[in-house]
Amino acid sequence: MANLFSPLKIKDIEFKNRIVVSPMCEYSSEDGFADNWHLVHLGSRAVGGAALVITEAIAISPEGRISYGDLGIYKDEHITKLKEITDFIHEQGAKAGTQLAHAGRKASHEVPWKGNAQIASDQPNGWKAVAPSPVPFAATEEAPLELDKAGIEKIKADFKAAAARTLAADFDVIEIHAAHGYLLHEFYSPLSNKRTDEYGGSFDNRVRLLLEVVDAVQEVWPASHPLFVRISSTDWTEGGWDITDSVALAKLLKDKGVDLVDCSSGGNVLAKIQLKPGYQVEFAEAIRATGILTGAVGLITEPKQADDIIQAGQADMVFIARELLRDPHFPLRAAHELGYEDVKWPVQYERAKW
Repeated sequence: MANLFSPLKIKDIEFKNRIVVSPMCEYSSEDGFADNWHLVHLGSRAVGGAALVITEAIAISPEGRISYGDLGIYKDEHITKLKEITDFIHEQGAKAGTQLAHAGRKASHEVPWKGNAQIASDQPNGWKAVAPSPVPFAATEEAPLELDKAGIEKIKADFKAAAARTLAADFDVIEIHAAHGYLLHEFYSPLSNKRTDEYGGSFDNRVRLLLEVVDAVQEVWPASHPLFVRISSTDWTEGGWDITDSVALAKLLKDKGVDLVDCSSGGNVLAKIQLKPGYQVEFAEAIRATGILTGAVGLITEPKQADDIIQAGQADMVFIARELLRDPHFPLRAAHELGYEDVKWPVQYERAKW
């Protein structure tokens, strides 16, 4: 039976355990460039024992950023610092991943510690957002521009170019961000997609762009390297996307050669969500029944909780976010608390081992 510290091989990449540093936006870039904050932030989680360290959502284009402080991979000059980060992660025995993203109608926002409000397109640090339909996320925000066919083709080309840069920066894993109300989620959810062309209306039409983005990425991403997709398993809103849709989508993604679905939820509309520890794990379990690997995320904060998810076969990996902000060494602490004493510590820290 697998446990939290069992290795997992996906294609040619072997992960030393099942703990993933979930993508968490840091809003600390200038023009998309990584800097020493990102090196230390991501590197410290690799030192702390995680098997896979995924960057924050990394924008495939300037207009695809959530804020002017987002990390980017839309120019070749971004590669150098990202390669420095992946080199360090690899030196710690971890694998490096990045989450390719486009914010869609949720773009052009202020950084959280300055209020998080949308910045008008005619103001400094603001730009016009794009979306499947001219429907704003909130009534107080500007309506986004509806993407035309040329705009959709640019989205696919930008994902492909970003994937090529990801490979050049020596990442091991790509995760396509199709969750949390960002562009690809906006297309597949009927709450935000009001189109009447081949990208709107039916389920097959609404998931079309995501599947085409997968194809575009795979044109440059090696078949030996894992490809993940993060989805919102439900909109938590009547008439919206739900877990039945997600299971159907997972089958299509598996047929496309996607290796793992990272099962999050919500974010596309304001919705009431009953939060509790592990509240999204059931989605990972339902999607895993299709035969695709899954990642569980959402208020996973305790070692035994994470271990139980893997041992019960509810998911294949656990994606941990805020707990790894509070404790970068959560994996080392978890190994000790759970009795997996053969887990290696960094030699520099062994004198502090429990």
